[in-house]
Amino acid sequence: MDRKRINDALDRHLRTAAERPSPSTSRGAKPKPPSAAAPKPKEQLDSDSSDEGGSAGGSSEADDTFWINWFCAMRGNEFFAEVDDDYIQDDFNLCGLSAQVPYYDHALDLILDLEPVQEDVFADDQNELVVASAEMLYGLIHARYILTTKGLAAMLEKFKNCDFGRCPRVSCSGQPCLPMGQSDIARTSTVKIYCPKCEDLYYPRSKHQANTDGAYFGTTFPHMFMMTHSQLKPQKPAQQYVPRIFGFKVQKKT
Repeated sequence: MDRKRINDALDRHLRTAAERPSPSTSRGAKPKPPSAAAPKPKEQLDSDSSDEGGSAGGSSEADDTFWINWFCAMRGNEFFAEVDDDYIQDDFNLCGLSAQVPYYDHALDLILDLEPVQEDVFADDQNELVVASAEMLYGLIHARYILTTKGLAAMLEKFKNCDFGRCPRVSCSGQPCLPMGQSDIARTSTVKIYCPKCEDLYYPRSKHQANTDGAYFGTTFPHMFMMTHSQLKPQKPAQQYVPRIFGFKVQKKT
């Protein structure tokens, strides 16, 4: 999947959305994730094997991959937690998102792995827009989910594993960081990592993660996370770099 090409198509669609009729909201065909997607969870595979008498099929593994598992396992999506289906199925949690995401109903069907309506067939360019819309919708849902109790717990595990990277500042001594957006509006800025020790923002080291939309994590998450898990908040660095020339401190100009 050419992710850049899909996102460019979504950008063009959003720019011209006000100039053309709104897309149909009927339930449509669900594009399948690529066969190279993340493997199905082991417990689900074991369950399927027992139901089918242990029979193996070359194409069934790709078809049975859950969209959320596949998306979170994609390279560059390491910052994302897996949102519970129950949270996504609650309309209250999705309030206002239908006005922000094109092909909203189709994108939601794709995320939830709902069966497609056979009569509704998409052209290739529309399929690409549905896939891009699903990624956008999941990201906006994700920004809300990680502020809940379950979401904070899921991000805590990733924080403990340093999945979000470490602060590049020498005085922070490798302090684990948290993902953060500089805006809550989608397609405004890319994700940054926030260091709770020096309380500054940095670009992620991976170029794949650096292309992720910052709105999918929001401006609130790292601060709520630290308030919730106050025992994890580190002391501010006591050391500060002092510029010197031949051992003499450089004086600031007055």
